[in-house]
Amino acid sequence: MFKEFRKEIEWGGRKLVLETGKIARQADGAVLATYGETKVLCTAVAERTTRPGIDFFPLTVNYQEKAFAAGKIPGGFFKREGRPNENEVLVSRLIDRPIRPLFAEGFRNETQVITTVLSHDLENDPDVVALIGASAALTLSGLPFLGPIAAVRVGYINGQYILNPQIDELSTSQLDLIVAGTVEGVLMVESEAHELSEDVMLGAVMFGHRSFQPVIQAIVELAEACAKEPIALAETPKTMAAIVKRVRALAEAPLRAAYGETVKQARVAKIDAAKADVLAQIAADGALDQALAAEAAPAALKNLESDIVRHDILKTGRRIDGRDTKTVRPIAVEVGLLPRAHGSALFTRGETQVLAVATLGTGQDEQIMDVLEGEYREHFLLHYNFPPFSVGETGRLGSPGRREIGHGKLAWRAIHPVLPKVEAFPYTIRVVSEVTESNGSSSMATACGSSLALMDAGVPLSRPVAGIAMGLIKEGDGFAVLSDILGDEDHLGDMDFKVAGTATGITSLQMDIKITSITEEIMKIALAQARDGRLHILHEMDNAISAPREGVSKNAPRITVIKISKDKIREIIGPGGKMIREICEVTGAKIDVEDDGTVKVAAVDEKASQAAVDWIRNIVAEPEVGAIYSGKVVKTVDFGAFVNFLGARDGLVHISELAAGRVGKTTDVVNVGDQVKVKLVGIDDRGKVRLSMRVVDQQTGEDITDRVPSKSSHGG
Repeated sequence: MFKEFRKEIEWGGRKLVLETGKIARQADGAVLATYGETKVLCTAVAERTTRPGIDFFPLTVNYQEKAFAAGKIPGGFFKREGRPNENEVLVSRLIDRPIRPLFAEGFRNETQVITTVLSHDLENDPDVVALIGASAALTLSGLPFLGPIAAVRVGYINGQYILNPQIDELSTSQLDLIVAGTVEGVLMVESEAHELSEDVMLGAVMFGHRSFQPVIQAIVELAEACAKEPIALAETPKTMAAIVKRVRALAEAPLRAAYGETVKQARVAKIDAAKADVLAQIAADGALDQALAAEAAPAALKNLESDIVRHDILKTGRRIDGRDTKTVRPIAVEVGLLPRAHGSALFTRGETQVLAVATLGTGQDEQIMDVLEGEYREHFLLHYNFPPFSVGETGRLGSPGRREIGHGKLAWRAIHPVLPKVEAFPYTIRVVSEVTESNGSSSMATACGSSLALMDAGVPLSRPVAGIAMGLIKEGDGFAVLSDILGDEDHLGDMDFKVAGTATGITSLQMDIKITSITEEIMKIALAQARDGRLHILHEMDNAISAPREGVSKNAPRITVIKISKDKIREIIGPGGKMIREICEVTGAKIDVEDDGTVKVAAVDEKASQAAVDWIRNIVAEPEVGAIYSGKVVKTVDFGAFVNFLGARDGLVHISELAAGRVGKTTDVVNVGDQVKVKLVGIDDRGKVRLSMRVVDQQTGEDITDRVPSKSSHGG
């Protein structure tokens, strides 16, 4: 019934298996990729016709994790998978980025790649497996995909590169890097690093490139056995060349003049006007096929723009805004501009601007992350927002899109390695980056602004972080690497290469290539040029704030950490949580109690924090004979009063110990609810506690045993 094909290789100490022909046979390409016991079903399907009016490649990539893959049932009311979580969005982008540039130029058919995690062994991350499977499915599909590609994860432990480190190994690795590419070169890099040098990072990329070559060979051999015939592509009409020639003749002069404008808004206005004029002339030309012209003219204009910008940079070294290839745009930095925020910074680089705001919270503010590997709590959150006004446009506001999630995670990776350990700084940290202006590299501006806002909030970063986006223009053997790229240079160039880090080393590296691949030489130049730019930006940031502020903002909660014995936890919590609720309600503090006996007390008011800490310490303290305590009368009887002290302990003040003189009735001296000071005078063999009020000054809490006359007879 099934005509199955299978390719198996030993790779990184585990078996990688690619299978096709049994599952999802109606897809153009379908591969079940297995690594260890992690299995991902990868499919590729394309429409056979192009929708009219499309001037871009409509590719959609979906990565989805099924709860059953890890033997789990989804949470929530409906008990089924819902909208993609953050990790699914990030992996979808990870797969999209290296495969998109490898489709044939001019292919406009709607294409969808779906990767579904069917089994997760909790050792081998499905993301790389899904990327390899997607590449294999596309290679078998007959679609105009100029692959195959492969990918690998690289770790760095004890000075050694590790091929495909398992999930538990990543906790000790100084590097988590994914690299994807072809036989010839690298297409995509995504990484987080602990301040590693440019040489180590480049070595990791090239190690990865060498390591995935056997995977590419395996896909090629599988394709030789069972790939489908290539689908027929629409031929370019012969009259298309005439339309393109006419567009270039009309548009080149006005577009060159428009690109001579160095200010973005003025440049965009002139470019739009030039395009509109050319399109109007084309539409009025009766000698042209108007149906074809309506489709071809906009694409011809886009190609002409690219040629103008790229040629000028390669020939003259002069960029759109007048800079040379290495100059960073002017930088302005301001911190502490929001008086009620815990930390804030406005970072402006040319026409890109970010307002970053840091907020400190308690353990109760941590985000609970429910993923296939299990549930965990995240104490550092970084959210990136890109409103339409930042580029002078109107648009919708709502949930963050894939791009916003991806840019936020890139900045998160840049900052995460320099954060203090939770044990040393027990706060939940949230940074929000509001992009208020954008003309390229807003994610790297977010990294800079976030670092500044955190230092303004008093978060003890090990070192400040800055980021820079690099670009590439490559024609034949000639190329130019660009520092601090503009939006147009990103759009019309061949590379988006983002590097963030400290003065010591790199913390995050992301690279996307729009051509088939780039060489080690180009990456080496880009990394060196990025380091110079990063150090320049850090110097500019130092002029505003060079180190974290001493102590957190007066508006932030103060967190005090105390350690108690595990067997005392129940006493702090109380039956049904009664005791901890009472402490919080009375003092106004927030309290987190962890299973290991760590207690975190947080309050904006220092007095409230100290009151809660004293209360907890009293609860867990062992009573000492001769010590004086504050307590509350909880019950009165004929023979005395019961007083609660040290939180959860009660003792008896006999009527003879209530006051120095004769006491007729207990209620003549105290009533339920009274706050009193008592001395612990004894604990009998049964653990019953005897207290005295008469030997304690009720105003000062002083022990006045020596000044109190001996007992007289008492009623009762």
